[in-house]
Amino acid sequence: MTQTEGTLQAGIPAESAGRRLDQALAELFPDYSRSRLSAWIKSGDVLVDGAVAIPRQIVRGGEIITLRAQPTQEVPLAPESIALDIRFEDADLLVINKPAGLTVHPGAGQPGGTLQNALLHHDPKLAEIPRAGIVHRLDKDTSGVMVVARSLRAHAALVQALQARDVHRQYLAIVYGTMIAGGSVDAPIGRHPRDRLRQAIVEGASGKPAVTHYRVRERFRAHTLIECRLESGRTHQIRVHLAHVRHALVGDQLYGQGLKLPKGATPALAEIMRAFKRQALHAEKLEFAHPVNGNLVSVEVEMAADMRTLLAALRADSIEAARL
Repeated sequence: MTQTEGTLQAGIPAESAGRRLDQALAELFPDYSRSRLSAWIKSGDVLVDGAVAIPRQIVRGGEIITLRAQPTQEVPLAPESIALDIRFEDADLLVINKPAGLTVHPGAGQPGGTLQNALLHHDPKLAEIPRAGIVHRLDKDTSGVMVVARSLRAHAALVQALQARDVHRQYLAIVYGTMIAGGSVDAPIGRHPRDRLRQAIVEGASGKPAVTHYRVRERFRAHTLIECRLESGRTHQIRVHLAHVRHALVGDQLYGQGLKLPKGATPALAEIMRAFKRQALHAEKLEFAHPVNGNLVSVEVEMAADMRTLLAALRADSIEAARL
């Protein structure tokens, strides 16, 4: 994919032959909604091999698509005065530290109170950018660093960088079990066949490739603090992969197997773990080339207070057990 300000260009892959153009575009440009892509086809802002696209056009594979991504009110959401912890900001980018408990996108049952609403309050011009500039997401109960595009050129370049795996994403997780060494989990992820709220390891065509690398940061009696690095960005990837290798995240209500306290746990640890109701996952670091000037952008944010408290209790419990 190539881009200039407001214009994207990409080739239709051979495996898309026989599909409608709007369907092929949805795969080529996943950060634009299907309705927005269809509107651009109808308005003449999509070219196929240099010719204006026709609605419901069928592709054969190999065509060169030129998309003029015209600014539009893509996100009809109300701005809301929600505090943002901004760690980097310029004309093209925002890098924020998202707190646990803040939903990124509106959805069923939550039309407001999201990061998108907060971004539109901070910069109303983000209404002209797909999804208010959000190019990747964190789960509601995952804390940490996120990058947001403030211009169409930055949006296009960041989407491309994420797809090309040129964005370094580093996470911290507290998991059950004592992990001896680092490693990798290479297992495809797709929607759970029976529970649509969950993802799962899915073999075959419905599973998308997913690779998570991890290394040990600190060991405790029955838990481990690990650093994770993603090659892909599937929904719930770290949570699914670590549960798959039987080291589910502490507090994970969806993929864990409930509270497990180490034998003889200190009262302080038992109390803190019973109260910890979210997955112990934190996006620690983002590193990437600035989409406009090419300079290295590297932002690292500290763990949220609840995870720091949990780690302190695990350390104290390990020290106490060693004395006995």
